[in-house]
Amino acid sequence: MIQIRPMKFVTILLASALTLPVNAATLDEVIERGALRCGVNQQLTGFARANSLGEYSGFDVDVCRAVAAAVFNDAEAVEMFPVSAGERFAAIETGSIDILSRNTTWTLERNAFYGNFVGVNFYDGQGFMVQKRTGIRSALELDNQPICVSRDTTSELNAADFFTVSDLRYRPVYFDDQSEAAQGYIDGECKAITTDRSALAATRTTFPQPDAHVVLPEVISKEPLGPMVAHDDSEWENIVRWTLNCMINAEELGVNSENVSRRDTGSTPAIRRLLGTEGITGETLGLNPQWCSRVIMQVGNYGEVYDKHIGPETAVGLERGINELWTNGGLIYAPPIR
Repeated sequence: MIQIRPMKFVTILLASALTLPVNAATLDEVIERGALRCGVNQQLTGFARANSLGEYSGFDVDVCRAVAAAVFNDAEAVEMFPVSAGERFAAIETGSIDILSRNTTWTLERNAFYGNFVGVNFYDGQGFMVQKRTGIRSALELDNQPICVSRDTTSELNAADFFTVSDLRYRPVYFDDQSEAAQGYIDGECKAITTDRSALAATRTTFPQPDAHVVLPEVISKEPLGPMVAHDDSEWENIVRWTLNCMINAEELGVNSENVSRRDTGSTPAIRRLLGTEGITGETLGLNPQWCSRVIMQVGNYGEVYDKHIGPETAVGLERGINELWTNGGLIYAPPIR
């Protein structure tokens, strides 16, 4: 079972971890602990959300489950730490978590100051959402209107840029986290709410009348979202990076959770390297030769995970779009496993 640690426990961990070196061998620590610690969103439908038993699931959660499968051959060997936007970078810096997989945008300053991004698992852009009854159909109609936005996010900065460039008056109403911003929007404190468009779609599913809200057409930023690890541990960074690449390459090669165990699946050299029956990629990473097979079998390839949690048939209902494989005209592309 995936375990949860409440936010107050994260705070305790942050304080206690201040004296610990962040460049320790993370893989050794994770193996000794028997589980990896994953920082996720507190509650974002489709990406990271707990059920009534407190068990987390979602698109970002499955990144951590995949790493656990690669390391332990057990996708459930994960402790989930829900962290707010303000807490997330301190958690990764101090070593309180091993992976941050929390719809976090890759930027230069975040990379330089807080840790290393291992790749992009979702390409997004920021937008605005309003209630349909307002009659607003464009973000250019939000001049001098109160806008709900959460602090310590790229959304805060992007919105300011957009209003400046568009020569509109900006009236931000700040909240400490996206869930609080969403509640402020529902309570009528703002005319619109702004964040990543995927998060807007996810948040809308939690409203009493989801169809009463519309995401406006403007995309005002680039938001490459991806998992993050601490600086100064290249071994662990490579394990997390290549776990994500394993899932992407598996989809491209047509390997999924249903056929990964079939004898006839490894019909090409590229697939045999993916599955660990040829080459030394597992040894190179310090893992079992079948590390990638374990990921696909227990969690799925990139497309399976996408469709399960945020795809068109889910409540979030996101088409693949630019998150299609590069072979299908999208941006999802992984270096080869060899």
